[in-house]
This record gives sequence, structure tokens and C-alpha cells, in this order.
Amino acid sequence: ERPSAAGIVHLHCTNCVAVSCMCHGDPADVLPPITAYYVMRIGKLPLLPYYRPGDMSLADAVRKAARGNHAMLLANHGPVVAGKSLDDAVYNAEELEETARLFLMLQGHKTQFLTDEQIAVLRDAFPS
Repeated sequence: ERPSAAGIVHLHCTNCVAVSCMCHGDPADVLPPITAYYVMRIGKLPLLPYYRPGDMSLADAVRKAARGNHAMLLANHGPVVAGKSLDDAVYNAEELEETARLFLMLQGHKTQFLTDEQIAVLRDAFPS
């Protein structure tokens, strides 16, 4: 459902799985804009509900979420990440895992995230 995606990866990487197990106020976007590269490679990160592995409803939910997102987290499971090539998908997944790690490291600390204006400048300079 994402015509520009020529590569897709699904991982069980530790930090993303940890974030996928957390409660989030906005399941449409569970990680804040910590770095420019996260915004450029991932953008928004929805958290899909939990489905048991192999459930066809999971495939339907991923297909629907992929229409508007480069990546998503499967609750209590891990990420699905797309890219313009398999290499690009892997680089996007690496960026997502590192951002999840930063997010977990910053818990409980006053943190400065990118502003809406900074994000708009990035999206203008690096459209997805």
C-alpha cells in the first residue's frame, strides 16, 4: 500500500520493542521529534494495537497504517519500516531504533524536542 516502498523490514529490536510495550497518550505518534534525522527518515510513528503473530487482522492494520507512514510499531512486538530500497529501509530502521533508545534514556529528564517550525523546515528541505 506504499508505492514508493521497495524495501520493508520487520525487526524485534530491543529499544523499539520496549517502546511498543509502553502506554502512550497519542498512539498516532508515539515518539517525539528528538533529532532531525528521525524526522527526516521516520516522521510520525503510529502504534498499532496488539495482534497475535499470524493474525490476518495484523496484516490489514499494517497495510492501512502504511498508507500514510514510513514506519509503525506493532504493540508488544516491534517495528515495521519501509524505504525506497532495502538498504534505505534498513537505515530507516536503524534510525528508529536509535531514536527509541534515546527516548528511553531521556525518560525523567527535561528534554528539548524539535519545534513545529524546525520540523516544517526539515520537511520543506527533505520531502519524503
